[in-house]
Amino acid sequence: MRTPAHLEKTRFLSPSSDSLQQVLNGRPLQERRAKPRPAKNSDSDAQRAAQGRSILLVDDSPFERTVIRSAVEGLTEFQVCGEAADGVEGIEKALELKPDLIIMDLAMPQMTGAEAAMVLRNALPKVPIILFTLYADQLRGAIAPGFGVTMILSKSDGLAPLLECLETLLDR
Repeated sequence: MRTPAHLEKTRFLSPSSDSLQQVLNGRPLQERRAKPRPAKNSDSDAQRAAQGRSILLVDDSPFERTVIRSAVEGLTEFQVCGEAADGVEGIEKALELKPDLIIMDLAMPQMTGAEAAMVLRNALPKVPIILFTLYADQLRGAIAPGFGVTMILSKSDGLAPLLECLETLLDR
């Protein structure tokens, strides 16, 4: 599957990188928003498409949550329904908000993303969980789907693979 041209240059930002506005090509947020997709045939699918798919972000870095939220809401039709700063808060928010997908960091205070994913897999078994971490290469063999993680992606690969993964998992 080829990465769409408008996502190829999108990279994950670090605090020392260029501003988010420059990375998002200097266009105002309203211009970058994806157009809503047409509703599907069944009533529940039509209602779901109209409401948009919801994503919960769980990362201990407020900066990284802001960057991911901006990319998700600016470059896809999905909406971020909530944010959490650690695994414990992530579990609480997930149970409260019932998101369609969860993006979670691994290294967080109180409870790691892997530990939170195991809890969430039992509580919300149909919700995909993406572990978006700097340690993806070390984890791919160590964390199996039995731990509750649907996909492990590396932050160092940028946002394009994450956005592509969202499209794949939420359009099933």
